[in-house]
Amino acid sequence: MSNFDPKQLPAYIDHTLLKADAGAQAVRKLCDEAMQYGFFSVCVNGVWVPFCQNALAGSGVRISVVCGFPLGANESAVKAYEAAKAAEAGANEIDMVLQVGRLMAGEHDAVRDDIRAVVDAVKGQAIVKVIFETGYLNEEQKIAACRLSGEAGAHYVKTSTGFGPGGATVEDIRLMRAHAASSIGVKASGGVRDLETAKAMVEAGATRLGTSSGVAIMNGANDRSAY
Repeated sequence: MSNFDPKQLPAYIDHTLLKADAGAQAVRKLCDEAMQYGFFSVCVNGVWVPFCQNALAGSGVRISVVCGFPLGANESAVKAYEAAKAAEAGANEIDMVLQVGRLMAGEHDAVRDDIRAVVDAVKGQAIVKVIFETGYLNEEQKIAACRLSGEAGAHYVKTSTGFGPGGATVEDIRLMRAHAASSIGVKASGGVRDLETAKAMVEAGATRLGTSSGVAIMNGANDRSAY
C-alpha cells in the first residue's frame, strides 16, 4: 500500500524557472505561486536572488539557485565564486552541475574537488545539491557520482538540469537512493510534470522535486478524483 499523501507535496517542490527569457513579471509570478501553494523553494538563476528575497520576504519559501548551469564545465573557482555570491545575496540552496565530462572520463578526484569547492564556498550559509545530468551517464557513473558527492560534503544528489538529454526516471531515483549516503537527499528533476510522476518519484525515494509544473501538480493533487 502506498504511503504517498498528496497534501505533503508542497514541501517537496522546488518551483523552478530557469528560462533565459524569464523577466521580472515571470519571476514575480513564480514567487507568488510558491507562496500561494506553500512550495519549499523557488529555483532560479542567480541574478534573481535579490528580487526573490524581496518578493518572498516573511513567507518561509526558500531560494534555490543554480550554479555552473547547465553544462557543469566551468572552472571550480568560478563555480565557487558564483555559489558564494548567490549565498551572500540570500540564496539558501545551491544546485550545482558537476563536471560531467570529467566524471565520464573517470577523473574522480577532479569531480570530487569541484563539488567540494562549492560546498566549502557556502558552508554555513547554504546547502548544496549536485546535479548529475543522468541522461549522459551509465549506472557505474551514477553510482560513482553519489559516492563522490557524499565525500565532498554535498547535501543532495539530483538527476538532471532539464536542459540535457532525458530527465528523472524512477529507476535513477531508486539507484541514487540506494547508493547515496542516508544523510543525503535525492532530488528528481526533469520531466516531473504531473501528479502521477511526482507520486512515482517520491515513492522511489525522492525527497525533493524540481519542476516548473508545480501548480499543475497541485491542481491534480487537489482534484479528489486523482487519489
